[in-house]
Amino acid sequence: MNYLDSIPAALFEFVGIIAGLTACFVILIQLIKEYKSSAPSSLSNTFLIGWLFIYAFWGLYGVRFDTMALWLTNAIAVSLQAMLCVIVFRKKARHSRKG
Repeated sequence: MNYLDSIPAALFEFVGIIAGLTACFVILIQLIKEYKSSAPSSLSNTFLIGWLFIYAFWGLYGVRFDTMALWLTNAIAVSLQAMLCVIVFRKKARHSRKG
């Protein structure tokens, strides 16, 4: 553990923000795919809502412990995941009405 303690906290924050933004980019890719596709989504409601709550929890955890890497990137992730939920739920409603 001494090695980890020797790394400056600011470096951990920076790397954490980069990692978090990378995760947000992955959500963005899925969001764009769902938006552009006219095919029914294969993403389950449990998966979508579950990740929404997970990102919200980690965002609040970051606020509680004043960790920018957590609250900033998870706030972005919650926003992206909420948009993904709206897109997928609308697609599912549209496809269920069709038949």
